[in-house]
Amino acid sequence: MNDNELHPWLRRMMDGDPAAFREVYAATQPFVYRTVYYLSGNKDDVSDIVSEVYIALIQSLPSYRFEQSFRSWLNGITVRQVSNWRRKLWRIMRLNQRNRLLTVDMPASLPGERLFEAERDSELLQQVECLPAKLREVIVLRYYQECSYEEIAEALNVPEGTVKSRLHSAIAKLRSQIKIGEHSAIGLEGGAEHVHS
Repeated sequence: MNDNELHPWLRRMMDGDPAAFREVYAATQPFVYRTVYYLSGNKDDVSDIVSEVYIALIQSLPSYRFEQSFRSWLNGITVRQVSNWRRKLWRIMRLNQRNRLLTVDMPASLPGERLFEAERDSELLQQVECLPAKLREVIVLRYYQECSYEEIAEALNVPEGTVKSRLHSAIAKLRSQIKIGEHSAIGLEGGAEHVHS
């Protein structure tokens, strides 16, 4: 659904029409879910973060300007909610560390350590997961959501030049990580010249 199709529903949402929210949700949920999926790194958190995105969408909708791209605006909300969630988890982890002597059952793994089962088979997605948040955001928005530089700049509220710079850094870091991984694999195979897949 493009902006022209969404705008009447968004206006009805602003007027408090619950059916309009259901239409907007149905049109945007796969896109939002996919963005959160790639940015969050923990499948247990995805549904909760998606819910937070839609709460923020409802709260922020009165500030939406209809001349701007809705997709870029929604991407901005989505990225902010993932960041907020990570900060919240970090605070929880620190509290857990402080209180670990009082905790009987420690979790088997901390949030963010588990990858999606589907991603375990993909070396590139594993490498993307290792990137710092700012670099991961531009990679996900550019290559997994196919956003333009302008859309990414609008979503992240940064200049286009910053988007290009972060993307360049992210790609360089990914290449470096993959190269290091290949060297490690070669070392594990006893110094063989080629790694066989």
